[in-house]
Order: sequence, then C-alpha cells, then structure tokens
Amino acid sequence: MANNLLAGKKGIIFGALDDKSIAWKIAERCVEEGAEITLTNAPVALRFGAINALGEKLNAKIIPADATSMEDLENLFTESMDVLGGKIDFVLHSIGMSLNVRKKRGYTNLNYDFMHKTFDISAMSFHRVMQTIWKMDAINDWGSILALTYIAAQRVFPDYNEMAESKALLESFARSFGYHFGVEKKVRVNTVSQSPTWTTAGSGVKGFEEFFGYADKMSPLGNASADACADYCVMMFSDLTKMVTMQNLYHDGGFSNMGMNPSVLGL
Repeated sequence: MANNLLAGKKGIIFGALDDKSIAWKIAERCVEEGAEITLTNAPVALRFGAINALGEKLNAKIIPADATSMEDLENLFTESMDVLGGKIDFVLHSIGMSLNVRKKRGYTNLNYDFMHKTFDISAMSFHRVMQTIWKMDAINDWGSILALTYIAAQRVFPDYNEMAESKALLESFARSFGYHFGVEKKVRVNTVSQSPTWTTAGSGVKGFEEFFGYADKMSPLGNASADACADYCVMMFSDLTKMVTMQNLYHDGGFSNMGMNPSVLGL
C-alpha cells in the first residue's frame, strides 16, 4: 500500500542490477511512494544487468557512473539534478564487490591489490559520493543518505572475507560524514545492516545457503526480506525520520541481539 511518503522528493539509487537486488526493490518502492529518481551503476554492471527494464518501468533515467571516479560522480549528480529539476532529497549507496571472494581466496591468503580494490569499490566510494554531494551542494536540507551494510562489520563471519573490514569502514564514514552533514546542511547519514538476502552478490559467498538458513532460525522474526528492507529505507528517506542520523540500524529480524536460539539446536 502506498502512502505518498516520498511525494515530491527526488533521489538517486546506486546499485540496482537485477530484480534480486535490494536496490532494485528500494527503487520500486521509492517511486511507488511518490518519488522521482535516477538510477546508476558501473558501466560494466549495466551491460550484465537488466536495469534498462527497471528504468522503463519507473520512468527513471539511467546514468552510468563508476563510483570510484570523481569525474563520473560529478557528472552523475549534475545530470541527475538537471533531469529531476533541482537538488536531490535522498541517496542510496548499495555497492559492494570483493575480488578475493570471487577468486575464492581465503582470509589468510588475501591478494592485497584485490583488497585495495574491495575497499575502493565497497567503502571509499561512499565517501566519494558524500564528498561529491557536499562540494556540489547537491542535496536539500533535511535530506537523507543511506548505505547498505552487514553485521560482519561487528562480528566474525569467516567466509565474508575482507568485506567485513570494508563494511566497518563504510559505517565509520557514515558516522564521520554524518556529523559534518548534520551541522552544516541538516542532512542525515545512516547505514542499514540487512539480514542475509538472496541477491546476485550475496549468493556468491561460500556457504551462503547454509548460513541463510542458520540466520533465519536464529532470528526471532526470521530473515528480513529485500521487500521489507525497501519499506524500511523508504521510511528512512521520508520526513518521519528527520532526527535520525549517524546510526547503524539493524534490519535483521532480531539476529543482532541473539546469543543462541534453541531452534538452531533442534530443541
């Protein structure tokens, strides 16, 4: 059910790849709630994804941008403000990639060039996005910036590899830049720590299917779906959460506060 929570708002969604993407679901819900958006992803991702279909469905302009390139990001925000007719009100950062994971290199045998690339794409890109917004004065007062993260930033999940450190850095950027955005521009910055979710990226992690089931049993409410995450992000983009900033918000069915659930032990 739509409630026009984002009526009149304009936003940019990073990272929608296919209909399994959390960013894809969020883009759909934002438009359903009355927002106008542009969509962006890396040029190589656009070639492999189905984002053109999403753009047509949502009447959203697709603007290719490599989030590790300041030039691309400046072009993205310039073109988005032109297409949308002014400053933006919200941004979603849903970007993550590890070559070490893709190449099946274990945590004790990492390739450091790959690690640098992981941090660059998955975490530093968030700082770049915010710095671009800051320098271009591209967001309205009381705007909202979100990035998707995971609880591996706080706890050990061995097969998540150096993506854990990447998410920890991402969350730190949200807190640090959130201070500056709050003081100077009345803009809030938060991260949403989502349950394990069946996405193209997530399902590539070793043992994901088994862990998905474990997390589902551990969580009193079960794993949060991508659709539920989209609802949560819409709330965070709306004016209902204007005083929430610099937070890492768990959207995980209660998993983050659990020690042990008897159902996991078959009791």
